[in-house]
Amino acid sequence: MKKWVLITGAGRGIGAATAKHLASLGYKVLINYRQDSASAETLKENILSQGGEAHTVQADIADQSQVRRMFETIDQAYGQLTHLVNNAGILFAQCRFDDIEAERFRRILDTNVLGSFYCLQEAITRMESGSAIVNVSSLAAVTGSPFEYIDYAASKGALDTMTVGLAKELAAKNIRVNGVRPGLIYTQMHADGGEPDRVDRLANQIPLQRGGQPEEVAHAIAWLLSEEASFVTGSFIDVAGGK
Repeated sequence: MKKWVLITGAGRGIGAATAKHLASLGYKVLINYRQDSASAETLKENILSQGGEAHTVQADIADQSQVRRMFETIDQAYGQLTHLVNNAGILFAQCRFDDIEAERFRRILDTNVLGSFYCLQEAITRMESGSAIVNVSSLAAVTGSPFEYIDYAASKGALDTMTVGLAKELAAKNIRVNGVRPGLIYTQMHADGGEPDRVDRLANQIPLQRGGQPEEVAHAIAWLLSEEASFVTGSFIDVAGGK
């Protein structure tokens, strides 16, 4: 079957690395972005130049109506979705728990939890036996990310719970749902949190003594989507250097 994969938040970082890697493996890639159309188009052109197939689809996944429109566009223009990588996520500046404002927490949940929920609901109505989903979580779901991003960690903990529950609901249909939990990875997201060099500062706390690259997470995602992982569902790969 043709493999159509939608990657949310694919314009940069782990999403972009995953898009390139999956395209090299023969997937037809749908690059979702919220507002940075230039990055998404550059990524698409890069994939096309390497002989792959890619298309851009705009939607803010925190908005359910935009998610529905995006999936309807995919139905009409591209074909049946077979794979989903729920990668889009946001965080805000580092702070202690008692300094987190309720509106900030709501915005985190709207994208990281509800946005993933909307995409999952739309995707599973279109998927058939042999399809697969990977939810991109974070090691913060395990550590709690104290003094920095407890709200972000909580959102990823919720995503992990959805991953396990949905995997069990869809197992009889042979639709697999798994997660990856990246640790300290060199992406632009650390700048969003106010510390672009965060990985370098904390690298000595990682057993492998270095930060990870987006491509290393992309390879884990690709394996979980592949038939090589056909007996794996409701599971997680921690891409965190042993932390």
